[in-house]
Amino acid sequence: MAVNLVNVENVSKVYGTRALLDGVSLGVSEGDRIGVVGRNGDGKTTLIRMLAKLEEADTGRVTHSGGLRLGVLTQHDSLDPAATVRHEVIRDMADHEWAGNAKIRDVLTGLFGGLDLPGFPQGLDTVIGPLSGGERRRIALAKLLIDEQDLIVLDEPTNHLDVEGIAWLAKHLRERRSALVCVTHDRWFLDQVCTRMWDVQRGAVHEYEGGYSDYVFARAERERIAATEEVKRQNLVRKELAWLRRGAPARTSKPRFRVEAANELIADVPPPRDSSELMKFASSRLGRTVFELEDVTVQAGPKVLLEHVTWQLGPGDRIGLVGVNGAGKTSLLRALADAARTGGEAQPAGGKVVVGRTVKLAYLSQEVGELDPNLRVLEAVQQVRERVDLGKGREMTAGQLCETFGFGKEKQWTPVGDLSGGERRRLQILRLLMDEPNVLFLDEPTNDLDIETLTQLEDLLDGWPGSMIVISHDRFFVERTTDRVFALLGDCALRMLPRGIDEYLERRLRMEEAAAAAAPAAQQKAAPERSAADQRAAKKELQKIERQLDKVSEKEAKLHARIADNATDFAKVAELDAELRGLADERDELEMRWLELAEDA
Repeated sequence: MAVNLVNVENVSKVYGTRALLDGVSLGVSEGDRIGVVGRNGDGKTTLIRMLAKLEEADTGRVTHSGGLRLGVLTQHDSLDPAATVRHEVIRDMADHEWAGNAKIRDVLTGLFGGLDLPGFPQGLDTVIGPLSGGERRRIALAKLLIDEQDLIVLDEPTNHLDVEGIAWLAKHLRERRSALVCVTHDRWFLDQVCTRMWDVQRGAVHEYEGGYSDYVFARAERERIAATEEVKRQNLVRKELAWLRRGAPARTSKPRFRVEAANELIADVPPPRDSSELMKFASSRLGRTVFELEDVTVQAGPKVLLEHVTWQLGPGDRIGLVGVNGAGKTSLLRALADAARTGGEAQPAGGKVVVGRTVKLAYLSQEVGELDPNLRVLEAVQQVRERVDLGKGREMTAGQLCETFGFGKEKQWTPVGDLSGGERRRLQILRLLMDEPNVLFLDEPTNDLDIETLTQLEDLLDGWPGSMIVISHDRFFVERTTDRVFALLGDCALRMLPRGIDEYLERRLRMEEAAAAAAPAAQQKAAPERSAADQRAAKKELQKIERQLDKVSEKEAKLHARIADNATDFAKVAELDAELRGLADERDELEMRWLELAEDA
């Protein structure tokens, strides 16, 4: 019989006048792999913080078994900014000791791409202070996974990981013996790792057996029987259930309820998209030409990201774009967006981008756009348009679309300045759709969105008639909203992948194996060609670049402080933001030169 590790008994937690958790009782046993889902603000993080005894309950109690070894990844790390990566992750282990440990090698390679931490200025000896939030996040995760625990509690562990990193983490957690409680909005990850689900809703926690797909089935069945949820929300659940059942039966582990009931639920649910009808509508809105690339070369500073690419985005095309970080996904979208914005005048470093005359582009970038913080949510949407045509005879008012995206009637009158990061992201997507574009570029649209909002966005996109390119590390979202996947594999080419992300991961694995096999021979051949004088010169220039990078970091920190000080002066914020982007470009160039010199040094 499995040993009980944590007991939560009749726990309640109130913030202001709102009860986040009300009389919740549950437990975690050995071998449990629990995924925690629910809307942003419903208490997921509060629940796991109380579970880990990082936060006190107002009433009730949380008990841990004696000697429980607990590892926790919170949304804000507690790393020492003055310490090096080696000190925080490896601690005082000798090189031969940690390098001979298969587990440590696996964690470093899986999270950083190699034992020497490629991409970090001094590898393991890099000081943590100047690193980005994403880099610090990976260091905190590595530090946790290298240790042995009875229970691991993770809050959004897939943030800042690419598709390969997420696939590695899922495999690693499946193979560990530790029990797991994990909050994440990554539905593919939940399906791969979890065997139970906790759904946090309106102060209560509903438990389900199985992974995310099983949870969707069981929740749809529960709502069918109870018939208490509003029709609109129930229909969304049924639509996602239909997608899961029809599209990928292998996603499900072992449904714990009658499959016949699930099939009955989706019997009258049509496929998510009528592709031929959407294609006809898109053609009528866009004509024959959307974007055509002829022998295009895209660069970031001196680095060539794409070379001699000939490709086209046609009317109604729904494309998922995946690739290694730094391969040029965002740069490609920016090149297309620049061409569209200037009517074809702005062109990439080489070749030509032809833009259709009727193209009306909406580009959701990774940065959350600045809005007047004094505007109400509804006012910010009505600023764009009062009503929106969603195609196929569907029309919505600004208020109705706000409600669809989780902004209820009261929330619509909340000042923008009081919204959370996730809510601002939702508002940004809302404003884009309200402008009735016929081409959408979505760069990491799932950042900060909860699962319920993601399903609502997917539902809206199902009937959206236009062309679309999606960049996302959320595998579920890419597979759900797009019809074809293209990849940037770091070799300056753009390739179509008939088998989607599975094929991408297979290709990347083969490339890494080939590179590992070729490395020793290449090093042997290259070593005699580097003289001692070359190495000294390279080291000298490296030190100079490192000093320049330090200065850039100082300038960036000062600019961030000035932006915060001038938050209400939008002209000043725009001016400072332009300076910040210039510094980011300078940093990219310096880092690329640093990488070129590192091998010679």
